[in-house]
Amino acid sequence: MAHSPLIKQLIDSFRCLPGVGAKSAQRMAYHLLERDRNGAKKLSHALYQASEEVGHCQSCRILTEYEQCDICQSPKRNQQTLCVVETPSDVYAIEQSGSYQGRYFVLMGHLSPLDGIGPKELHLEELKYRVQHEEINEVILATNATVEGEATAHFIVEMLKPFTDKITRIAHGVPLGGELEYIDGSTLGHAFNGRQELK
Repeated sequence: MAHSPLIKQLIDSFRCLPGVGAKSAQRMAYHLLERDRNGAKKLSHALYQASEEVGHCQSCRILTEYEQCDICQSPKRNQQTLCVVETPSDVYAIEQSGSYQGRYFVLMGHLSPLDGIGPKELHLEELKYRVQHEEINEVILATNATVEGEATAHFIVEMLKPFTDKITRIAHGVPLGGELEYIDGSTLGHAFNGRQELK
């Protein structure tokens, strides 16, 4: 039996989420329509409001509805240390580890020429500007331990060498091919404590 146009539209909308196939999307759509209409309305409102109001922090580029996120506004953060990560999820993973008290720069991806993602798309000029014009004593590269993450880290090292004395890379405990958002806090803490200088 074919779905009605509105139900098909709802199922197709759920399929835009990572890891959600046709069956899972159908299950979620039916659950909301059959058992939780109020939940569906709250979800719809929250999605609409977030999509309209959430943008990027002007300093670190994390997702927020404010000009500057809570981390960048906090006077308690170490202003001289900058950690470069690929995604906002990586920031939240590091924050949960409790091992880092500096500031961030979120690339929103990694270098991938085949996908048309180069230095411009990652806003690397903004990163360079911050390192040049702010009193940053250490740049910590916390890109994922994937081929793309390593290539991105190498590119950033070469770009920032003339502008900072210390560039480090998180190391111990992060498995090759691993992504930060799936690594537990103690492993991430160990990785930060064992970071290595790259130049």
